[in-house]
Amino acid sequence: MKRYFLAFIPVISLLFTGVAVRAQAPAPNPAPSSSIASIKVLGSKKFPEDQIVAASGLKVGDVVTAAQIQDATDRLTALGTFSIVTFRYTAKGDAIDLTFQVQEAPTYPILFDNFPWFSDAEIGDAIRKQVGLFTGESADGGTIVDQITAVMESMIDARKIKGDVQHQLLSAPVGDGMVMQFRLEGTPLRVQSVQFGEPLAANSEGLRDRVPDIKGQPYSLFATQVFENEHVRPLYAAKGYLRAQIGPPQTQLIPDVNDPKETAVALTVPVTPGPVYSVERLSLQGNRLVDSSSLTALLDVKPGDVADGMKIEAMWQNIESYYGQHGYLDMKLTAEPQFDDAAHRVSYVAKINEGAQYRMGEMVITGLSLDAEKRLRQAWQILPGQIFDDRYYEIHVKMLAKPNRDIFGDLPVHYNELGHLLRPDTNRHVVDVLLDFK
Repeated sequence: MKRYFLAFIPVISLLFTGVAVRAQAPAPNPAPSSSIASIKVLGSKKFPEDQIVAASGLKVGDVVTAAQIQDATDRLTALGTFSIVTFRYTAKGDAIDLTFQVQEAPTYPILFDNFPWFSDAEIGDAIRKQVGLFTGESADGGTIVDQITAVMESMIDARKIKGDVQHQLLSAPVGDGMVMQFRLEGTPLRVQSVQFGEPLAANSEGLRDRVPDIKGQPYSLFATQVFENEHVRPLYAAKGYLRAQIGPPQTQLIPDVNDPKETAVALTVPVTPGPVYSVERLSLQGNRLVDSSSLTALLDVKPGDVADGMKIEAMWQNIESYYGQHGYLDMKLTAEPQFDDAAHRVSYVAKINEGAQYRMGEMVITGLSLDAEKRLRQAWQILPGQIFDDRYYEIHVKMLAKPNRDIFGDLPVHYNELGHLLRPDTNRHVVDVLLDFK
């Protein structure tokens, strides 16, 4: 990191020249220092300037050396909130104007996984009072994570709850992105009961069959949100409740029926279904290379139909699969719903980016005997130079997960694992198939 110290030189020469003249014997020169006239911060979008200054440990009026400014810079860097922190200063009479230049590091929403003794708001307020630069998100490391952990551990200790607070970065349970999960290890609370706050969910036999995924298990907000997204939301989406509000889950601490001295969790999943939507319009944009009539035939949801969200999602996947069967491995489809809330209707415009069409390249096989490799190559029906069929590839990868008599016949073929990979050449528009048998 660069350090900029030239601005101190004229100030220090005025302050210390007289001392040097009167000195009777050589002595170590003190580090040049000057008072801070102002502090500014550039580059921050998430955090107020005064909070960053406070986190640096410096304030206007402090008399500092360049080394002390560097220490303040290091403190800001160590937080983990900023990926880069630099500083500069300029002389202003016998003082300096100090500027920090920061570049913010990625931060992630926090998920407090198994702390049913507190609401998220209670935990957030406690952290906000003690941790500077806290916005409800966390970096993937640094002292700010340690500070958040310390606050939560003090809350746990105050309730005489045993366990250690740990954290890890995970894929979000719903949607894309990542979350920073804080979790208490050492004191698992079992989910004793699960209730749904709406008749469709409460009376669903299919959903009832899935309840053991969380009932009887240690309580986890992460696991509950996965359950809601994978099992509760599809139930409503299939009925046209495309904007159903599901969760957040509500918890109540109750005595454990197996041991009244222990505590368990009664879990309730609230659901607000909202209106049922019908389909108003479906259209495709961007499809130039694939026959439109073939794609239109895959639009098996018609205007006026109840907007079955699961059927609509499967429809987009079928279109993507159709493109894959014709070698368009880079094809991307985005279909954002456009809601008419007054009429309870929804329209979709599916935007297609087709990309290039790929042909079969090489097949690279490792881990098989020569005879077994020969049988596999004979069974493979996409010849070099032919249009690649991604669906054919996926089906055969599943077939090859275990030794398959339809492919290898009576040959004594033994392997436990199959590694598989497509290696596309974006310049030549060919794709190699790599199969590794172990």
